[in-house]
Amino acid sequence: MSLDLVISQARLQDGAEPVDIGIAEGKIAAIAPRIDSDAPVREAWGGLLIRGFADSHLHLDKACILERAVNHSGTLKGALEAVTAAKRGFTQQDVYARGAKVLERAIGQGTTLIRTQVEIDPVIGLAGFHAVQQLAKDYAWALDLQICVFPQEGLLNYPGTEELLRAALAQGADLLGGCPYTDSDPHGQIARIFEMAREFDVDLDFHLDFDLDPGWRHLDEVARQTIAFGMQGRVAIGHVTKLSMLPPEALAQSVALLREAGIALTVLPATDLFITGREFDHAVPRGVAPAHRFHAGGVCCTVATNNVLNPFTPYGDCSLPRMANLFANVAQLGQEAELSACFDMVSGAAFRLLGRDPAIRLGSAADLVLLPGASRAATVAEIGRPLWGMRAGRMSFEAPAPRLLRP
Repeated sequence: MSLDLVISQARLQDGAEPVDIGIAEGKIAAIAPRIDSDAPVREAWGGLLIRGFADSHLHLDKACILERAVNHSGTLKGALEAVTAAKRGFTQQDVYARGAKVLERAIGQGTTLIRTQVEIDPVIGLAGFHAVQQLAKDYAWALDLQICVFPQEGLLNYPGTEELLRAALAQGADLLGGCPYTDSDPHGQIARIFEMAREFDVDLDFHLDFDLDPGWRHLDEVARQTIAFGMQGRVAIGHVTKLSMLPPEALAQSVALLREAGIALTVLPATDLFITGREFDHAVPRGVAPAHRFHAGGVCCTVATNNVLNPFTPYGDCSLPRMANLFANVAQLGQEAELSACFDMVSGAAFRLLGRDPAIRLGSAADLVLLPGASRAATVAEIGRPLWGMRAGRMSFEAPAPRLLRP
């Protein structure tokens, strides 16, 4: 067998014996305990080999703007107002440069698949969308980028927004998003978004129920429309921080609702912790939806970055193991099975939500990332930093472990 590269002694599952992996023409051509070949060898040292991490909800277009947009109140309203003001100065070149910075950090953290949200409205027009389209092309050597266009400022209350969303979908946007809590007619926006999704045959990804008042929500309407339009398995919802305030019986009902409607839940712990609960002066709630409860109930759940260095989240290094670790801390998860589930929320489950196969098998593309630990739980517990990654058999980054210089 003619091979281009052999990866030596990698683990494909927790606790499994290490194997060699042969790569030919950018694909996995052999998996065996040992492979004899004249091809170059890349050592895995018994580490865990995965298809990479998948960030299921990220905002490239408004990343890295803290020097021009400050959220003085720390609230959702303050973040929205700060970004709205800053957005007037966004250009295609500016969005591209900031987005490239984030993508390069993400690549070095082992991320190989991203769904990015892109704001569309008459102020920014299609400049952000076109910048992100170019980023998708220019960084295809290291990762896949899905583009979700959505009306952050509202849809029915903002004339001209729908026409721009339609233009973006016609020009290749991968899916459509919604943000009913900023619209003057939330249910009207939800209905219109579903109608457009059917027209363009795209999946949906909603920003939803981003506060801590469980007395009202838009989740039920999204679930109703999902079933009415036959879009089970094609709708995701993000934030949904109201879910963190539900007592057990109401929470169980919400788990059943999402499961029956085939709606995926994406939790964004860094942003949700930073933004929510500002109205409390003591006993401040965590404000993070309990994804582990929904995961246990059969709902597809992911954990994602959301924002990086902006008024919604004034920090971030694009490490998905760190985000999984943060969620585990907030949700008080420490057992091996619980930490493994958190790992899945930034890898396997996130791949599946984004329509990709996370399995390493013969014939699949050699898109691979090596982790230093031998288990998924250890990666979350220790915030394991990937050692190297490749795309179609070509190395895309290296981050060797620190070398101690003893006296």
